[in-house]
Amino acid sequence: MRVRQLTAAAAALLLAAGGPAGCSGAPAPARTPVPAPVPAVPTAVTGDVGPTDRDAVRDGGTLRWAVDAAPATLNAYQPAATADTALLAHALYPSLFRPDEHGRPVADPDYLESAECTPPGQRPQVVTYRLNPHAAWSDGTPLSAADFTAQRAALSGLDPAYTGTRPAGYDAIDSITPGAGPQEVRVTFRQPYAEWRSLFGPLYPAAVTGSPAAFNRPLTGGPEPTAGPFLLSGYDAAGGRVSLVRSPSWWGERPKADRIDFLATPAERRLDALDQDRLDIAPLTAAIDRAAAAPAAPGTAAASGAPAAAPPAGAPEAALQALRRAEALPGVTVHRASAASLTQLTLNAARAPLTDPVVRQALARAVDRRRIADAALTPLGLAAAPLGSHLLAGDQDGYRDNSSALGPADPGRLLDAAGWKRPAGGGTRTRDGRSLVLTLLIPADSATARRTADALTADLAGAGIALRAVAVSAGAFVRAHLATGDYDLALFSWPAGPHPAVEQRAVYAKPRPGADGALEAGSNYGRSGTEEIDRLFDRAAAELDPAGRLALLQEADTRIWQLGHSVPLYQRPDLVAVRSDVAAAGAWGFTWPRFQDVGLLSS
Repeated sequence: MRVRQLTAAAAALLLAAGGPAGCSGAPAPARTPVPAPVPAVPTAVTGDVGPTDRDAVRDGGTLRWAVDAAPATLNAYQPAATADTALLAHALYPSLFRPDEHGRPVADPDYLESAECTPPGQRPQVVTYRLNPHAAWSDGTPLSAADFTAQRAALSGLDPAYTGTRPAGYDAIDSITPGAGPQEVRVTFRQPYAEWRSLFGPLYPAAVTGSPAAFNRPLTGGPEPTAGPFLLSGYDAAGGRVSLVRSPSWWGERPKADRIDFLATPAERRLDALDQDRLDIAPLTAAIDRAAAAPAAPGTAAASGAPAAAPPAGAPEAALQALRRAEALPGVTVHRASAASLTQLTLNAARAPLTDPVVRQALARAVDRRRIADAALTPLGLAAAPLGSHLLAGDQDGYRDNSSALGPADPGRLLDAAGWKRPAGGGTRTRDGRSLVLTLLIPADSATARRTADALTADLAGAGIALRAVAVSAGAFVRAHLATGDYDLALFSWPAGPHPAVEQRAVYAKPRPGADGALEAGSNYGRSGTEEIDRLFDRAAAELDPAGRLALLQEADTRIWQLGHSVPLYQRPDLVAVRSDVAAAGAWGFTWPRFQDVGLLSS
């Protein structure tokens, strides 16, 4: 499940986290023909995972896995759910489909033998699921239509007593009934829903979703059944430890590890914990990106009170030192991949001068995305792969670079036409006595954000636009700035998933008037949108033909480029340290761990 909400913690997704939801009256840009496709090239790393040969992995052993915290719930549909919730849910609960390395949803045979949908154009749309006959909850109850029915009731939004999130698609279901046999489930939709594979993952037992009282309470290790390769054996929120053990009732391939301990380990302590052999698997993106410079030694200028020569906390130099330390740790391999997360430069169309679509288009044209990607990714050992799509990652099936939709016009000429004139000797443009100076909101103490901001500053200066970077803490990034519109430009990432027609719609939906008449941006922090873009998303969500759905998404992306909503930059880097004797672990890219394979290599 990809949550389509940018939380305060996710605001620093530029490099911080691991993995599992305007007010402008400016006219939309003139419609131009959809450009011819730019051939996609495989520039992003789809994943970097250690050896996966199960025969080379010994039976038994305990793995120590770093997480940010013991999550407040294991219910991925509750507001308190985090990326660590999603990680644990993949080990404990069914997901009927899982994304492959290119973001394509594929049936997980441990839970699903097949799923058949009625052909495009046939009404009503009916999906018939045939569950693995061995799939059962840990109390022995087989997975059945009752679990599907209860989850649909909890997530459809029809009963406000359920206080969870509202994933798209459950409200499109008309009915759920048992099929021809005990393992068959028939789901009938009241309207065509193309992204039906996004539903029921994770799937919870009816005991968890069957009533508001059961659904709303924290799910942290009560008696409710699970149905994964592992069972929950300990949940110590205060001590920061969640322990899983092999499930004796698991019907699939036997898990290699006896036990997995998920240990709450702050990012700044992970390198030390690896060095002291207290962790086997540790996401390091935040640890490296927010690394603090070492304190000055006694007797140096900084220690004596003179101006410090050492870089400030989170500076690029400190991050590179942390990366070099990680790479030098004995018995540890640093895995690198492009995360399923799209870093973009968002333009606030509700604040002048960006209310003018011509200014937004000029700014977008002035950004050298390859130079930006090079500045951000090359120091981390990843290819400088710029993004050309707002909706799909470079290694995702169907990716296409649609940046040519901006057209060939020179940004300087556009700004001249908008009345922003450059002084004869160069420098920052002005209009009516005002200089073209914009604020750039970046996550505080992020080395990657700082490198990106520096490259953006140089790019836009060439067009006569001055930037003033404003570093903001993760807690204030959304609440005090994105949500209120208190910024000009902002640098952050959105998750990318296998179902962009529904997962990305809210990010680009045209803001609507609220009860008080004011426009409500929702998740569209750029605050620009059009009825046409909304219709394209809606048509894509209802298009059952995959080629037709992709064509609609490409057209929507083209219109977003022309609108000047935001500039895609690159996929967020993902760095994961894994002890060298651990198999099937690393940086997973679009997919997630297959927990029954993760274990210790035979000596």
